[in-house]
Amino acid sequence: MHEQEERKPSFLLSLVTFLGIACIIGYGLLGLGLDAHIPIAVAATFAALVGKIFVKIRWEKMESSVFAAITSSLGALLILISIGLLVGSWVLAGVVPGMIYYGLNLLSPGIFLLATLLLCSIVSLATGSSWGVGGTVGVALIGIATGLGIPAPLTAGVVISGAYFGDKMSPLSDTTNLAPAVAGSNLFDHIRAMVWTTVPTYLIVVGITLVLGFRYAGGAANFDITRIQAIQALMSQEFHINPFYAAFPPLVVLVLAILRFPAIPSMIAGVAAASALSLLQGQSLHDVLNVLHYGYESTVAAQFAEASLDKIPALLAQMHLVGITPEMAQNAGTLLTELLKKGGVDSMMWSLSLIIIALVLGGIMESCRYLEVLLTPLLKLVHSAGGMVTLVAFSCLSGNLFLGDQYLGIVVPGRMFKTAVARSGLSPRMLSRSLEDTATMTSPLIPWTGCGAFQANALGVPTLEYLPYCFLNYLNPLVAILMTYLGIGIYWGKNGEDRVEKRTALSFDFTEEIREG
Repeated sequence: MHEQEERKPSFLLSLVTFLGIACIIGYGLLGLGLDAHIPIAVAATFAALVGKIFVKIRWEKMESSVFAAITSSLGALLILISIGLLVGSWVLAGVVPGMIYYGLNLLSPGIFLLATLLLCSIVSLATGSSWGVGGTVGVALIGIATGLGIPAPLTAGVVISGAYFGDKMSPLSDTTNLAPAVAGSNLFDHIRAMVWTTVPTYLIVVGITLVLGFRYAGGAANFDITRIQAIQALMSQEFHINPFYAAFPPLVVLVLAILRFPAIPSMIAGVAAASALSLLQGQSLHDVLNVLHYGYESTVAAQFAEASLDKIPALLAQMHLVGITPEMAQNAGTLLTELLKKGGVDSMMWSLSLIIIALVLGGIMESCRYLEVLLTPLLKLVHSAGGMVTLVAFSCLSGNLFLGDQYLGIVVPGRMFKTAVARSGLSPRMLSRSLEDTATMTSPLIPWTGCGAFQANALGVPTLEYLPYCFLNYLNPLVAILMTYLGIGIYWGKNGEDRVEKRTALSFDFTEEIREG
């Protein structure tokens, strides 16, 4: 029985299974226009049937692997629920509206994209959470961008670039701790290794945002300021706009994060601070708790969005709003109604269910060892550090695509290549760096991963629309591979005794081992 459980699929069977999964998910998403949930569930069923019928994998083993995959991501699922609570409470208390209101006063189109990148980088570096940035600061920045006439997909891409810079480099981030743990490195050696590949990529992205900013700065003089005024006027009618209200809950979360409190208690403290402010502003306890469950529903803005143009002048007069045309008021009302319909535990259920279904697929794929079988023969093609890093990067991307979760995209390739990297003479930090350069950075670019699902849901922009503008996320793996082939920033030796050397040839040839195997 033990031998039967340890059987591996053939290379051909693994390849056919991967292609079948790709076809099922691709046809469901692109051909039928479905959400990812059911196509992934069908793909998981297909992978399990292949494993059961052809590889003779027992269901108990697959089930155990599925449970392990879900268990490993419970922390992320709880963070997702916490963010739902956080966003709903922050909208009701005027935190997110206040950020948008004052941001429209301070930012111009020319500097907006660079400021967005820097702000999201700083906040995520301090908190270690890309999800926290996307669900709070990111939502506010999308609103500011709309007011400035900058496309939402572009803004979302820059938000995610900044958010994942901090998520990747922060010692408080879960993935930044997970990657060295899997690879056999240590945290701060891992972060120092990532500086080699991440900082050059970040500087490239800074240049891109500056160039794109110049494009929008050219039209700033002709931008209709009344649109911004209409948005601000409606927000001031619906919310208590005050610098203290806008700053206090985020400051609570930021201070606790800097003091290294865990992410979930820090977020709950932010929820409590915002809820207390809402009660002080006159909101009922029912409304505060209802927003935590179902999210915020607009009131004043919704009146303008739903009213006919001939009735809007009366609404404007009733609220003493002057200098705003009915058309502009209706436009601003529609925009704010959609923009601020955020938060609540209920809003996270779509993402939660998708993550769990993707983890089921990932657990089945790992238990059947399809990815391992496909990648192991490729080791015989690896003769240099660049080749090893490329293979790890490819396995991480495949993990995100076919396992549906960034944690599995780190853990599975990390376990697979740990021994091979050690034999090659490369330092373990080269493996941990490569895991983050690809698995962490590409996770929000795939619609059915937890990261892609969350960011699309939080920012209100579909994954495939913001993908081209996530410059840091897809350039980082490419820069890392190029630098390794050029012999730049390569660590050799055992952890703690390793050093950077400008050589690329590996110390071990895997060709004979693969042939004997």
